[in-house]
Amino acid sequence: MRQLLSALSYFSIFFAPFLFPIIVWIVAPDRYIEGHAKRALFSHIFPFIAAIPLIYFFVTAQSVASAFGFVILFFIIYGLSFVYNVFKGIQVLREYA
Repeated sequence: MRQLLSALSYFSIFFAPFLFPIIVWIVAPDRYIEGHAKRALFSHIFPFIAAIPLIYFFVTAQSVASAFGFVILFFIIYGLSFVYNVFKGIQVLREYA
């Protein structure tokens, strides 16, 4: 049960990126689950925190090419975060297998 809730916190990037880890973090009866829920929540929020300076750079870009580059950089960051969450979810499920 511990592994399942922890892994679902990471896999929630597919269905409820912010909501599910917060709920699990609040109601988790175990520090293990709580820790994974916190990490999953941060990894879901991180691309949007990184987007703040990217939006500024996008708005103040002097050329279309650099603005396009900032958009691509955001999608790279989001994609890496997505892959990280899937990887961590699988890793947590396989911990005690």
